[in-house]
Amino acid sequence: MSTTKAKLDSSSGMESQLDYSSQYVSFRVDGQLLGVPVNMVQEVLTEQVISPTPLARAEIKGLLNLRGQIVTAVNLRKRLGLPDLEEGDSMNVVTRMGEESFSLLVDEVGDVINVSGRSMEPVPRTLDQHWRSVTIGVFQLEEGLFVILDVETILNFD
Repeated sequence: MSTTKAKLDSSSGMESQLDYSSQYVSFRVDGQLLGVPVNMVQEVLTEQVISPTPLARAEIKGLLNLRGQIVTAVNLRKRLGLPDLEEGDSMNVVTRMGEESFSLLVDEVGDVINVSGRSMEPVPRTLDQHWRSVTIGVFQLEEGLFVILDVETILNFD
């Protein structure tokens, strides 16, 4: 994973840098705290109008129009082998892969979590095989296990 740094203009005239490599956008799916690197997230949106796509894979909920940009909406629950959300609206975590944008449909979006000073632990062998295949590691937080998803693998439908 590459480190993205942004320079900030401060009133003291000193240059400071933000290190985004240890920050993750957090969200919940079926009660599990999950995250993706903040530098892969374009934006976070509330429920959007999604047009169904005929003959698409089960994981593809459809397409949405984001200010003129067509975005593929991925049902993260189906992608993770979970049942559909019975009630409530899905939130959208919009990410880019190459030239395409995708919206990961999640149950709820949390905060940006900074894990600097913590070590990412390997994916536990006891985690379901399907989940292990789409996860790059975990962090043990006070709130519980924070599972980091591999966005490239999630969006690889081969």
